[in-house]
Amino acid sequence: MAMRRLAALVAVVVLWPGLSACSTGERVDLGESSGNLIAAIAGEPDQLDPHKTSAYFSFEVLENVFDSLVEPDANLEMRPALAESWEVSPDQLTWTFRLRPGVAFHDGSPFSADDVVYSYRRIIDEQLTNADKFSAVTDVSAPNPETVVIRLKQPTPNLLTNIGGFKGMAIVSRRNVESGQIATHPIGTGPFAFSGQKSGDSITLKANPSYWAGAPKVSGVTFRFISEPTTALSALQAGEIDWTDSIPPQRVAQLRDDDSMNLAVTASNDYWYLALNEARKPWNDVRVRQAIAYGIDRDAIVAVTSYGTAAANQLAIPEGNPWYTDYHRYRYDIDKAKTLLDEAGVSGGDLDMLVTSEYPETVTAAQVIADNLAPLGFTVNIRTVDFATWLDEQNTGNFDMLMMGWLGNIDPDDFYYAQHHTDGTSNAQKFSNPEVDRLLDAGRVETNRQARADLYRRAATLIADEVSYIYLYNPSVIQGWSTGLSGFESRRDGAIRFRTASLAEGETS
Repeated sequence: MAMRRLAALVAVVVLWPGLSACSTGERVDLGESSGNLIAAIAGEPDQLDPHKTSAYFSFEVLENVFDSLVEPDANLEMRPALAESWEVSPDQLTWTFRLRPGVAFHDGSPFSADDVVYSYRRIIDEQLTNADKFSAVTDVSAPNPETVVIRLKQPTPNLLTNIGGFKGMAIVSRRNVESGQIATHPIGTGPFAFSGQKSGDSITLKANPSYWAGAPKVSGVTFRFISEPTTALSALQAGEIDWTDSIPPQRVAQLRDDDSMNLAVTASNDYWYLALNEARKPWNDVRVRQAIAYGIDRDAIVAVTSYGTAAANQLAIPEGNPWYTDYHRYRYDIDKAKTLLDEAGVSGGDLDMLVTSEYPETVTAAQVIADNLAPLGFTVNIRTVDFATWLDEQNTGNFDMLMMGWLGNIDPDDFYYAQHHTDGTSNAQKFSNPEVDRLLDAGRVETNRQARADLYRRAATLIADEVSYIYLYNPSVIQGWSTGLSGFESRRDGAIRFRTASLAEGETS
């Protein structure tokens, strides 16, 4: 997807308070959007400026409105989009992109290299949400309308992922920005154009017949906001909507045998983790952190948070990903945990566990963790706050342990550096290891894929051995759609693309 990030630099996936669930029943008359594909998402976008929003609900919509220079395919490899080709200089410091000819914005204005330069300079100069993606960039220029040149201060093997991994790096219209309308009426070059919004209810897109990859097969998409998963599922089963990613995980086992709908449970690269505050005793002792890692029952956490739809994991990256490292050190072993605590001279105590009500997984998991750690002598005080407070408490270091997730991962540098380098922007746990720093610094500039994979394999192993994080599980992307909807592909990055979707006769309203 739009790359979504949690916990500082995060795309906030929140069930927004105050959203009312739509009632199920007959498919409603949608007026101008009659005939549209109707998709139910779990919340309302906060705004529609791709450079400023960090909300997952916004990116679910914006994935269909905007394009980037390159974009991830189903295997998360970068492919041409607005750039049809590119080349890299021998010193790896200059990237030259040849743009696709004949592309226009939804208002009819032609797309050119100046739009790319404007979009990237806007993010850099205004230090917007994704400015860190350009940390190695020294210049962006347009020598002619069909060419963009990006110059770097150091080799950046993940540049394509940085500029194309999600729609936060979209190419925008200068006129749309300067008119002040982009947040409420975005204009892109994507397969669908923004048509209208009903606050608290829906957003409607209409097909872009001039889309460079071919006109969509549906007349448009209406995104309805249905905050309750049971309500969204009922609406799908009643034929009121065509697609939703708001599926109750406890219903997945039953729905696998439901021939009246299509169900996809797709392993994702997202992960959920625990972090212990190493600026506080006794968490600055690696043996105590390792004891907690042995004392956590991941399988029990997966069962209660996802009803078994997630995959327990002891590292960030799941099996099947090309960056995967096989690692199984921390089996659930209370005796081993007690031995480590004895060696460290720690006999338990109070543990302040920071979670947020806006991510129910954290609250549910915390209850399991409290039970897990009781035999070790720890009394876990679960502190449940709103997400804004959670971020403040994380950033000020006011916690013993916290739980959160990191979403939308493609390249290892997307998350390892920020979270585990001594100077990382999201290293709230205050982890510092010179060898990890050296490996992560090297990984940022290593252009040989195999050598780079080895660097991250070694870094990942050290990060887990030293318990910078206690990784818990990789969740699945769970989506359902009607049998009359075809051409939609569930993706492990969660990107919601309706550009190739079609509805069978009789499926539209």
